[in-house]
Amino acid sequence: MFTSIRVAPKGASSTLAVGYFQGQSPDKATLALDPAIAAAAKRTEATGDLGSIVEAFPTNAKSPYTRVLLVGLGKADAFKPGSMRSVSAAIGRKLAAVKADSLTADFSAALNSAKADPAASGQAFGEGLGILGWVCDEFKGSSTPDPKRTKLVVRSGDSTFLDALDRGLKLAESTNFCRTLSQTPPNVATPAYMAQVARRLARETGLKVTVMEGDTLEREKLTGHINVGKASENKPCMIRLEYTPKGGAKGRFAKPAVLIGKTMTYDTGGLSLKINNGMVGMKRDKDGGCAVLGAMHAIATLIKPRRPVVAFLAAAENSISDEAYRPDDVLTYRNGVTVEITNTDAEGRLVLADALAYACDKESPAYIVDLATLTGGVVVALGSTYCGMFCEDDKLRARVEAAAEASGERVWRLPMHQEYRDMMKSPIADILNSNPNRKAHPIQGAAF
Repeated sequence: MFTSIRVAPKGASSTLAVGYFQGQSPDKATLALDPAIAAAAKRTEATGDLGSIVEAFPTNAKSPYTRVLLVGLGKADAFKPGSMRSVSAAIGRKLAAVKADSLTADFSAALNSAKADPAASGQAFGEGLGILGWVCDEFKGSSTPDPKRTKLVVRSGDSTFLDALDRGLKLAESTNFCRTLSQTPPNVATPAYMAQVARRLARETGLKVTVMEGDTLEREKLTGHINVGKASENKPCMIRLEYTPKGGAKGRFAKPAVLIGKTMTYDTGGLSLKINNGMVGMKRDKDGGCAVLGAMHAIATLIKPRRPVVAFLAAAENSISDEAYRPDDVLTYRNGVTVEITNTDAEGRLVLADALAYACDKESPAYIVDLATLTGGVVVALGSTYCGMFCEDDKLRARVEAAAEASGERVWRLPMHQEYRDMMKSPIADILNSNPNRKAHPIQGAAF
């Protein structure tokens, strides 16, 4: 929606946004700025509902603003800093519609009255505005009109809020980096392209990068990865990125956190071919890897944790040819586990198993977070409201849930009992990759 968004500590803005809670009025200082503002606050649409906006146009020639937005923050007792994502999104849409190029955000009075953290609120405001501002025009041709977007400058009289807002914009930049990769079509975003993006990210941020392909995959016995990707002319690769804290890692932070992302750049289903329109949108089967790249972007440019972080992207294309792996094949993994293939469309777990086994062998991780579009069954169960989470470690699960609360990305724990593991036993190998019984299909993938 915007060409760019940046913060500025000083200067004049054409638009002022002021927050107020449901059942309350904007602060007296705001109402005193101009009679038009006081009149707008009395209009019937000035409900204070979260994200609602009432406009006022100051008539006082001395007013520094040509437009004032009275923005609802919802009920004061229900307000959380994360609510500011919805607030900034509503403001951003209005600013984009009127081609505004500058904004002063004034929420201090309302936040103080609710005893809300200005830093957390400012960061959420920046995240919402930055995520809203994302555009991906790379694949639009000459037939699409130029929308003539504006550059937006954001100011605030509260330095704590503004500094946090800037941090939120930077986190949104990492999110939008992920979203652009997700949107990139499969004839462009091949496994080699994902490796190229990782190399560029490493050059720009100081990360270390290694790409394992060809004979290296064979040498490391990454069997699932090799078999899933061998039918495509776009050959598979395992991408490793590493962040090391300045001065090195010490003490309890010595072991790395490991992030693993499923990066199926396209999934036809293989010989177990997807039917009807089941293939449309499968460019997004790489979203686990895209999310990991976005996370490494944020880690290297902004977060800079004390602990090392290692990322693996298991990149492959599940295609069809006379080289394709088959139902009834049996694969032997690097850790000696044998797998009977019953469904070539349950491919993500096969490549992730390689990444997990390799990471456990080589990295001595403190913990692993595995991100994957593993099965549409999760969406059937939870819709798009929650992300399904499997984690049997109470401490790690609590940390993931706290991160979900802070970021506004909801997670819901799904069960993992021995009965589900028993479903994955094979009569001819150790385990099978998909039980023909479709019960608990998302949990099957996690159990595998």
